[in-house]
Amino acid sequence: MPPSPDAATKITEQYGRSVARDAYFWAWPMVNIYNRRLAFQQSPKIGLMNGVLPFAPINAMAMLADYVKADQRWVACPNQDVVYGAGVAALEQTPVVVQVPDFGDRFWVYQVVDMRTDSFAQIGAMYGSRPGFYLLVGPEWKGDVPKGITKVFRARTNTAFIVPRVFMDDTASDREAIQEVISKIDMYPLGQFDGKFKEHDWRVLPTLGSPAAEGGAAETKWVFPETFVKQLPAVMADAPPMPGEEARYAQIRAVIAAAGRNPALMEAMTDEARKAEAELVEPLLQFRNWGVQLDGHWSTTNNNGDFGTDYFTRTAVAKSNILVNASNETKYFYQDLDADGGRLNGASSYRVTFPKGNTPPVDGFWSLTVYDAQHFFSPNALGRYSLGTKNKTLKFDADGSLTIYAQPMSPGNDLETNWLPVPLGDFSLYLRAYWPKTEIVDGSWVPPKVRKQ
Repeated sequence: MPPSPDAATKITEQYGRSVARDAYFWAWPMVNIYNRRLAFQQSPKIGLMNGVLPFAPINAMAMLADYVKADQRWVACPNQDVVYGAGVAALEQTPVVVQVPDFGDRFWVYQVVDMRTDSFAQIGAMYGSRPGFYLLVGPEWKGDVPKGITKVFRARTNTAFIVPRVFMDDTASDREAIQEVISKIDMYPLGQFDGKFKEHDWRVLPTLGSPAAEGGAAETKWVFPETFVKQLPAVMADAPPMPGEEARYAQIRAVIAAAGRNPALMEAMTDEARKAEAELVEPLLQFRNWGVQLDGHWSTTNNNGDFGTDYFTRTAVAKSNILVNASNETKYFYQDLDADGGRLNGASSYRVTFPKGNTPPVDGFWSLTVYDAQHFFSPNALGRYSLGTKNKTLKFDADGSLTIYAQPMSPGNDLETNWLPVPLGDFSLYLRAYWPKTEIVDGSWVPPKVRKQ
């Protein structure tokens, strides 16, 4: 490698601003995960944050026992197709064991990502994963793998986020049936491993307070321009450079060192971080501003969980719908516009018609979800925010097609099972295809156009 920047060199404010702006955009997803880890570190025990979201101390896990409630604001674009769990691992402290029970024919997948939001473990129905105990280890870990561990996955950072997803039909009988299997989902330090499944009744978790300031209608804020520059060294230490990033790391560290000696430069870089948030990151909340463009104004991504050096898409996904599964686990399609390019808005009514035999081709399940302008659920009289495989009363048209009505008012009693209530303002539609078949993965299948009625 050529010599690194000399950290003792005086630099101009303009150069410091330039580096800060680029670093802010590049590191935004990592700082986001870093601050979520800091929040989990404040959890006093395993429970539900605000009685809504799974919340646990570091190297532990909590599970919901039902769909996520509509009023959560910690993670944008939640879904009500699966029962979620969540845990944060600090792999510099200890490897962690992840329990996988026998899910039978039920769809399931464990999302396991590093600080960059890249997947590093493949555990799920689509991988043919066996029931057992899986070990997650840090990049520098050297140790003996005890007997009884099914497989070991090594992370590229010391921080890991683990999010189990288990499909559940929207029926009272399946809500009861799922409890036994999810009771055996867990995560804990390697030192607690004894080869036996630990069990929990996730229906009786205590309510815990939130360590983060709520964001109102928007997602809880996780990246703060005011502290970004000072947090960045710790984040970069946790996530060492990928091949080719060494010069980027050296440059950023040299400029931060200069800012540490010069309060005026530090303030200028912080000011530039504020501008980058408003000018570069904030517009990425809107799906129509990024992604692979498809017919009918839909968009998608092809590299979720494996972003590499695609810094733009990594940050766009983190801003708009962080913690997405890898593309072979779930394919996501995003929509802000109708077939004519008009913004989706509850002042109008829309329909999405899947031709006969052309619902999303999946080996898992699919769903179409509606989100408000901030990418959260908007309360409605039915308490319904998505339709798809989980709904057993959908009505097909006489020609075999399936029409979903996305509108503020009921389409009538005979069509209400196919009604997806929308908010009165701007909204987005979001199609998930879990365990997608080849036609979705290779792009030969795309969602139907959203037509204004």
